[in-house]
Parts: sequence; structure tokens; C-alpha cells
Amino acid sequence: MSSEPEKITIVEGPAPAFESTVEPWLYALAEGPHLKRIVRCLLRTLNGTALLERCTNAWEEGREVFLDYRDNSGLRQQALIVAARSGELDEGQVLQLWVRLDSALDTELDDDDLDFADDDEDGDGGPLE
Repeated sequence: MSSEPEKITIVEGPAPAFESTVEPWLYALAEGPHLKRIVRCLLRTLNGTALLERCTNAWEEGREVFLDYRDNSGLRQQALIVAARSGELDEGQVLQLWVRLDSALDTELDDDDLDFADDDEDGDGGPLE
């Protein structure tokens, strides 16, 4: 059994749009000595079920799962995935991720710094691997 974290990588497309969320169950995921920022992103994918299975398998093995993506300036970033859900929209399959932003830059984010996508938008972060 590997102790390496699992990575879900956005291989092309724009940076994911992170949305602020106030779902009560998220507070349990952010518990600890420091308040962590949990945000949601919705990503189009060709096989959301397989990506969700990768996340579930890693969590069952006690491994972390990270979203690996390029930010708006083109730099590689990683965000810890704390929850995931696969679904269908008219446009195709989507993977809904709740991620913890706690890097040095992300801990200072205000709501004004986050990309608030409307519920009608798909939050397209590009295809996933």
C-alpha cells in the first residue's frame, strides 16, 4: 500500500473557479487549531465516476488527495480535496470538489479574492486526469 498522496490533475483549460460556500457540514472538515478555508469548484470531466473512485480509494487507505492545477498566473498549485461528488449536467459529466486552501497565499484570501461562479455556470476548470 502506497503512502503517496493521490493527485487529480487539470491537464488543460483555465484555472478552476473557487466558490465560497457556507454548507454547515464543511465546518467539521475545517476543525483544528487554525481555521481553514474550504471552497468548492465544479470541473467538467470525461469520467467523474473513475475520479471519484480514485479519491475514495485513497481516503480508505488513509492517503490525502490533492487537486493539481495551474493558477491564473500559470504557476502549479495544489489544494487538498476534502470531499468530492460526481454528477451530470446537460453539458456532460462534472466533478464537484470541496478543497482546502491553506497555502501561504491562500490563507490570506478574502471573499473578494475568490471567483464567485453563478450556479448556471459550469465552473469549467478543464479536463481532468
